[in-house]
Amino acid sequence: MDAMESTLDNTTVSTISLLGARLLRLEHLLYGHNTQQPKVSAIRSMQELEHRFGILLQRMRVYAELLKLYKSQPTLFQPPPPTEPPSELSPDSLRSIVLAAASSYPATASALTAISDTPVPDPALTANLAALLPRMKGVEATQLAQAAEIAELRTRSEAVVRQWYERDVIGYSNFVAGIEGRVERAERIVKRVEKVNSEV
Repeated sequence: MDAMESTLDNTTVSTISLLGARLLRLEHLLYGHNTQQPKVSAIRSMQELEHRFGILLQRMRVYAELLKLYKSQPTLFQPPPPTEPPSELSPDSLRSIVLAAASSYPATASALTAISDTPVPDPALTANLAALLPRMKGVEATQLAQAAEIAELRTRSEAVVRQWYERDVIGYSNFVAGIEGRVERAERIVKRVEKVNSEV
């Protein structure tokens, strides 16, 4: 008898502890904090839980409505066993649903058979691949370093080409344009002198 009472007491304390933990989680989700309660008797803990749960129902109208709905229609919150068809559907509706999905049954069975027939890879190959992971990571790091170096070289090459174009090509073009302008001016002077001499 004592052993039975001890088991019952342990079950009660465990149930109250679980209820308290759930209530603390709810309070933490709703308010962002929770209060750690001191250890008291089971009856006192139950009373405090009921009090705090009542405050929660007063503050959150949705929970109060859900609890009221649960008390009036408890079957809504209990899913039927998978072996029983939905009670709200007629036999004709159930028949049409089954017939509409009938074509997918052979394909699903074939896919499951193919999966079961697929041989398991050799563990040695998997172990070899796992052993290659450090080398693959090293190769990846080398490729990343090379990509960064190539990008830096590209930037430097672009800077060198831009400098050559701006300093040498454009400078040479300006020099040639200046020479051509001086030649044109000299030709005009020579023509003017020749014209004066011919008139004299």
